[in-house]
Amino acid sequence: MHIMEGYLPWQWCVFWYLVSAPFIIYGIYLLNRQVKEHRETLSLLAVSGAFIFLLSSLKMPSPVVGSCSHPTGTGLSTVLFGPFITCVLSVIVLIFQALFMAHGGITTLGANDFSMGIAGPLLGYAVYRVAKAAKLNIFVNIFLVAFVADLFTYVITAIELAAAFPATHGGFLISF
Repeated sequence: MHIMEGYLPWQWCVFWYLVSAPFIIYGIYLLNRQVKEHRETLSLLAVSGAFIFLLSSLKMPSPVVGSCSHPTGTGLSTVLFGPFITCVLSVIVLIFQALFMAHGGITTLGANDFSMGIAGPLLGYAVYRVAKAAKLNIFVNIFLVAFVADLFTYVITAIELAAAFPATHGGFLISF
């Protein structure tokens, strides 16, 4: 899922930073409010971040050039804290992985956070709400959230790469 450092053209890096910024800013606001109102959740926030870090560090080879595959771990955090706080946890994880593990990068941080920390958790949260309203078993519900959040992360990453590198015949037509 991580798009590697320097792989995207600079215009797309700027675009994905601008798209991701409002979600991150709102997530920081919610995170600060959560910590102030419920200080006891701080350790659960840390464990959720560590869980995301651990699962998204399990890098597997990918047939797509410029990317890698791994589970994201954002589904559980989405159920516990919602998609916006998960966005902030994801960006922290992605910064650590870019700096210390060479997974992803700083230039591609906006694109990577949009796919792993924003789009996946938002759709996962929608699935969670629908499954909860349908009174599905909590284990089935969390499985669906994790599955959908991970799968949608890969769909968005594919769209990001296709937009940045359109094919010459019948490919994505978005280009700067």
